Amino acid sequence: MLYFVLVIHIFVSFFIVGIILLQQGSSADLAGAFGGQGSQTAFGPRGAATLLTKLTAWSAVLFMITSISLTVMLSRSSGDHSVLSGASHPVTQTTPKK
Repeated sequence: MLYFVLVIHIFVSFFIVGIILLQQGSSADLAGAFGGQGSQTAFGPRGAATLLTKLTAWSAVLFMITSISLTVMLSRSSGDHSVLSGASHPVTQTTPKK
């Protein structure tokens, strides 16, 4: 199950990178650089959600779900819950000779 979720996570990661690279920038025009209220500015008016924005949102949700599920699965599968649990002998300190 862990490897199946890992493969889906990797696939979704590459998919989300490709979808984001296909989209047009939100402040690509010159008015967005100076705070103008053009149609393409970061906080300006929004148009209808296109297929690319819907795919981005759903792939982001799937990425978060696979990330959380991988974290939970890996924490349950490993018996060690502490960083120091692997130390089998106590650490002794020595002082250098003068």
